[in-house]
Amino acid sequence: MSDNVLAVELREGTGKGHARKLRASGQVPAVIYGHGKDSLALSFDPDALEKILKTSEAGANTLIGLEGASVISGRTVLVKELQRDPVQGYVLHADLFEVDPEERISVSVPILVVGIPEGVSMGGGILDHALREVELDCLPSAIPDALEIDVSALELGDSLHVRDLVVAQGVHLRTQEDLPIVSVVLPRVEEEPEPVEGEGVEGEEGAEGEGEGEGEGGEGGDSEAGGAAGDGDS
Repeated sequence: MSDNVLAVELREGTGKGHARKLRASGQVPAVIYGHGKDSLALSFDPDALEKILKTSEAGANTLIGLEGASVISGRTVLVKELQRDPVQGYVLHADLFEVDPEERISVSVPILVVGIPEGVSMGGGILDHALREVELDCLPSAIPDALEIDVSALELGDSLHVRDLVVAQGVHLRTQEDLPIVSVVLPRVEEEPEPVEGEGVEGEEGAEGEGEGEGEGGEGGDSEAGGAAGDGDS
């Protein structure tokens, strides 16, 4: 059994009402499946699981031993999925995947970037971290906490790919080997938009046209006024 142990209980009830009662009592529903066995409905203390995941360097890939009823006790699981409250983040439900210590499994492992590239510190570039995790298969006991990749020697235009990762014997990468993980590139410079030609001229012409219209209108108004005065004189 794993060093990390979670106490669980079998549960018979299902549905939203039963789940609410469980949470009110400090427990949350869960299901265990995998390894060719029938799934079982469980419940557990979510604070106990949170403590295991936070204190383990393996994070989501932490192997957890179960203790409880005889049908459960001694099984080893991975937390396959955690459903959380979208606002407050507390655990609502867990899917536990049972593993066999002697059977290989597929998991996703984070990539840890180490060092500062020469192209960043001396060349004015930036590090583009395109791929942050890879999928691999191995025995449960061989799951790495993370895969490190040293970027210190990268110059401007250099890249490292999945094939450049170093893994332990017995660990096989499943992610496509040609995918880039990190690249050193020049920072993108945003160009200011150029003014459209003729915008100022058109504005000036518009202003002149308006002035001319007003002048013509004014002259016409004077003529009409003069004519009215002449009529009055006659």
